[in-house]
Amino acid sequence: MRNWIIALALALMPMVAAAQDTGLKSLDTTDAGRAWMAVGRLDIKNGAGFCTGTLISPTLVLTAAHCLFDKATGQRVDLSEVEFLAAWRLGRASAYRAARQAVIHPDYEYSSEATASRVYNDIALIELWQPIRNTTVIPFETGKRPSRGAEVGVVSYAQDRAEAPSLQEVCSVMTRRSNVLILSCDVEFGSSGAPVFSFEGDRPRIVSVVAAKAEYNGQRVAVGTAVENALELLQAELTAGRGFGASTSQGGTRRNIGARFIKP
Repeated sequence: MRNWIIALALALMPMVAAAQDTGLKSLDTTDAGRAWMAVGRLDIKNGAGFCTGTLISPTLVLTAAHCLFDKATGQRVDLSEVEFLAAWRLGRASAYRAARQAVIHPDYEYSSEATASRVYNDIALIELWQPIRNTTVIPFETGKRPSRGAEVGVVSYAQDRAEAPSLQEVCSVMTRRSNVLILSCDVEFGSSGAPVFSFEGDRPRIVSVVAAKAEYNGQRVAVGTAVENALELLQAELTAGRGFGASTSQGGTRRNIGARFIKP
């Protein structure tokens, strides 16, 4: 996550009453985290920063677009410095994968501040060098944009929960406009890209990714970018070869460096 966002025309958006939100539950044990193994920490610049990402296929991680930009320079990060740690918990992950290439929403506009224009289309896909085929790490499917008042949940890492994710099983969609959702969910720095789940159906589905944290009338809220429509566009961009890849000191695209299963 970056900075607090105060605008986004929140004052003009009618708010619905939030559901009875639940608190955060730490997923720091195998049993607690079993259903959420496809959510992982997205480490950037050798541990200097991180976001949250989620596996939606054996090779694709869904996250926020601004996670792939360097706040100091405004430039895209070098993907050779990006690693997905599936189900990272207390110093170990179920799988470690380097980023091969990434694509951001073509209409996304990066800003170092969490402005209203930045949170629109703040969504990205990262393709991994090798698929994750661990039978305990099952990719999540995505779903339609939820309606106002719908109950959702979030699984996220953050600055105060960097070593294990936490689940907020019930928060709500306070309002929505276009592809931007205002949520009553509890997020912090590091929660960028975290999956927002709908619990309708047999298994949770990702309906949004966290783009920013905000404040409205003294209440902390989360701002999310809807997945519906955007994901299809991102996949088309990737298929068309419009992604950007990891560089090497000599330039060009880095070769497959393989996978790690045990943290040295």
